[in-house]
Amino acid sequence: MNAVAHPDARTDFHRPGVGAVLASTWRVGTPERQRAAVEAIRTTWESREWPALGLLSYSVYTGTDGDTLLHYSQWTTEQAYEDFVLTYRGDRNAEIDAAVPGIERVVLHRYAPPYRSRVLDEPSARALPGAVAVVEVDFEGPDHERQKDWVDTVFTAMDGDAGKRPAHGGIGAHFHLSTDGTRVLNMAEWESEEAHTEWLDAPLDGAWARVHRYPGLAASRVRRYTPALSLSAGV
Repeated sequence: MNAVAHPDARTDFHRPGVGAVLASTWRVGTPERQRAAVEAIRTTWESREWPALGLLSYSVYTGTDGDTLLHYSQWTTEQAYEDFVLTYRGDRNAEIDAAVPGIERVVLHRYAPPYRSRVLDEPSARALPGAVAVVEVDFEGPDHERQKDWVDTVFTAMDGDAGKRPAHGGIGAHFHLSTDGTRVLNMAEWESEEAHTEWLDAPLDGAWARVHRYPGLAASRVRRYTPALSLSAGV
């Protein structure tokens, strides 16, 4: 079966059977090259058989910075991804690079499926995301328990927001722990970029201060993306 693109470009973060998540960033330079790269990815993948070795889905997000693309893929195991690299990745990347020369493949991180997820705003929960706020948190060295405890601290802060810090337009937040124990990835879906900005601009209470001053927290960053492409095997 060939790959098929889903028109709503939405990732199912709790797809059954997922054992590993890969997230990578490309830099392409301009909004025009972002659009060209997404189209090249679509064309390349839809013209080939879906890799029958444990790839469950592949989604691409366009950075609002006009430069980056985020790739989020779901696999049955990390070994399935390694097998894909050996067997399928080379010719796909070659075709994409021929269409959009000069792509910089910046970084690849490996995660487990979401450790915890939260609906941010019940009325928005079934809406299609117009923006995804990608939060990346780095810690000073590997510590799997610290990863979990930091996410739990975020959830405590979100619990305290109830009735005080509205999240209008917030669809869901999905927290992933890296397999090396050093980082957390939050894929937070919003109806729009403006909805996320409004939430960021609201006052923070003491629980959020504990999140941002957590012991061992080395760095954190937020980048916003627009869902561009979601691929899976045809039926």
